[in-house]
Amino acid sequence: RGNIIQGDGIYKTTDGGKTWTHAGLERTMSIGRIRVHPTNPDVVYVAALGDPYGPNPERGVLKTTDGGKTWTRSLFRNDKTGAVDLAMDPKNPDVLYAGLWEVFRTPHSLSSGGPGSGLFKTTNGGATWVELSRNAGLPKPIWGKIGITVSGADPNRLYALIEAADGGVFLSDDAGATWKIVNDDRRLRQRAFYYTRVYADPQVKDSVYMLNTGLYRSTDAGKTIRSIRVPHGDNHDLWIAASDPRRMINGNDGGANVSVTAGESWTGQAYPTAQMYNVFATNHVPYHVLDAQ
Repeated sequence: RGNIIQGDGIYKTTDGGKTWTHAGLERTMSIGRIRVHPTNPDVVYVAALGDPYGPNPERGVLKTTDGGKTWTRSLFRNDKTGAVDLAMDPKNPDVLYAGLWEVFRTPHSLSSGGPGSGLFKTTNGGATWVELSRNAGLPKPIWGKIGITVSGADPNRLYALIEAADGGVFLSDDAGATWKIVNDDRRLRQRAFYYTRVYADPQVKDSVYMLNTGLYRSTDAGKTIRSIRVPHGDNHDLWIAASDPRRMINGNDGGANVSVTAGESWTGQAYPTAQMYNVFATNHVPYHVLDAQ
């Protein structure tokens, strides 16, 4: 089904969200991640998936050093492969990891995966990139969607969630040089195009979160997982406070929920932020409006 709505680029606020201005990248259409340099807000990286319905060159990893006035293409594979995830080393903002995804849709089909998919790393702020996809321990191609995260406790510890025939959660303790699979549970891999998100705890090396229909946490480096009760299914994003890992925001199909107890309890969903697929008007006068959440 058509669960993608194309956008028209990047927007920027300098007053805490009161007003916004357009900052370019109109033709990227679908954007997977935005990463802002922690000490220089004019330096921004964008993981652009591109046009989901056809080839276009406005995809890959793009970078600005002037707050969005101009953009340069930092990482590009081809016009059928976009960037879907982007992780910045919390201790060195010049080190980033990017997941590329070859994917396309039609109104009646989805193709996830292809030779363009892969995992990349830069150590110089995107000036050059090295592909990690063939490094020891990673699954054989073809890959689909990729999630990547860096531990705030140890930047050599990486977790990758990879869609592949023998995919799953992969761990590296040498900054991506070598890997090993730690979990291939289908609960973490189902409907990979729709989920495939992984988040390292900012302070505890062996703690990591994986998102799918449910929200899962591992405290033993991904070997075992425990489901965390959330107010709504279909979990798509997670923010964890670097200063307090018990404080987090989970983005799901019902909206966004805040926890200050590491997911043991959450705020409610009485806010107009839910995902809506369609909106209809009735023939009443005045008419009624209905939506499918």
